[in-house]
Amino acid sequence: MLDPETTRHEDLRSGTGPWRPALQRPQGRPLGRDMRCDVAIVGAGITGAFLAEHLTAIGLDVVVIDRERGGFGSTAASTAMLQWEIDLSLRELAALYGFERAAEIYQLSFRAVAGLGALVEKLALPCSFARRDSIYLAAGNVGPRELRDEATLRERAGLPGSFVEHAALLNAFGFDRAAAIVSPGSAEADPLCLCHGLLAAAARAGARMIRDEAVAYDDAGRSVAISLSGGVTVEAGHVVLATGYVMPDCVNDDLHSTASSWAIATVPQSPQALWPGPALVWEASEDYSYCRTTLEGRIVFGGEDEDFADPDRREKLGPAKTEALRARLHALLPQARLDVDFAWSGAFGQTADGLPLIGRVPGRPRLFAAYGYGGNGITFSFLASRLLGGLLRGGEERWFRHFAIDRPRPA
Repeated sequence: MLDPETTRHEDLRSGTGPWRPALQRPQGRPLGRDMRCDVAIVGAGITGAFLAEHLTAIGLDVVVIDRERGGFGSTAASTAMLQWEIDLSLRELAALYGFERAAEIYQLSFRAVAGLGALVEKLALPCSFARRDSIYLAAGNVGPRELRDEATLRERAGLPGSFVEHAALLNAFGFDRAAAIVSPGSAEADPLCLCHGLLAAAARAGARMIRDEAVAYDDAGRSVAISLSGGVTVEAGHVVLATGYVMPDCVNDDLHSTASSWAIATVPQSPQALWPGPALVWEASEDYSYCRTTLEGRIVFGGEDEDFADPDRREKLGPAKTEALRARLHALLPQARLDVDFAWSGAFGQTADGLPLIGRVPGRPRLFAAYGYGGNGITFSFLASRLLGGLLRGGEERWFRHFAIDRPRPA
């Protein structure tokens, strides 16, 4: 018997972002009687939404369970920079796992963003999706030499991108940094609208949305009995745990930790204040900042991460973190207006190797999980839906092991 942890949406995030819920969001309803399904997804955030859409599309009978409104937890705190570049550089990942494995992981992430974009277009999801380049700026101890080496390694891996020196970077984008790598293949979206559009597509295909809390899982038999707080039971052939950074004890992993991040969205800017593209921007340092624009011209700027998840402490730091982000934004873009319309923060899961934890829960053959996305939340959510869809259909590919919960640890 497995008992889940209890965490409410107010523990997952503080403040409000610029994202707006979509009109098509299906309403979860309490369950009045016991029911059966092929797969129960616990969590109706962006990961659960990608899973629900994909698993119904491949013909499985799906139930999505969430005690709160879908998408209003960690998903609403996302800045939705849909990047294929991973928190660890290709050089760092290759040092951990070897070049061939690191290159394949980067290629999988690149293809995940492409697949995500194709799905948005196929379903015609109204989520402000736009394809973007990314600009990886020199920062901290990472200067031109390190970025040039990284660009060479990416070229060897078959990844797109160009090393850009200071003068060309300043002339093309207005960033006064020593160098950067500029790469195509990333994207942006409104995370709430994306989540709600996917849930609506799943509901149209037959997925059932249950507004209730899973209080226990009994997976001792040939199915999993999920006890809900309303007193009824969902019997599922398999369960996928997609509950954000909240990991039940059976999934706890020594690679995983929880952190907090802060973000702001400015007032709409004049076109002259924005960089061309407008590309996604992030820094090549451990304590990096990142930014993007919205379709109405706001600058979304985030960072100032801290290695804790306590919601009271995170909220208390909010005003100071907002000012720190405004200062960082001013240093990067002196011409930008610093008036802030939205300020928010959220907790997120991260791993020591920058890779998610996706796959079978060790020792529990009917339980699957998807956690630990770091800075690549929505990209890895899409990848999780395809990986877990393959496992649930009885297939397995070699690359699944790169993200397995029980994968070998780096030396």
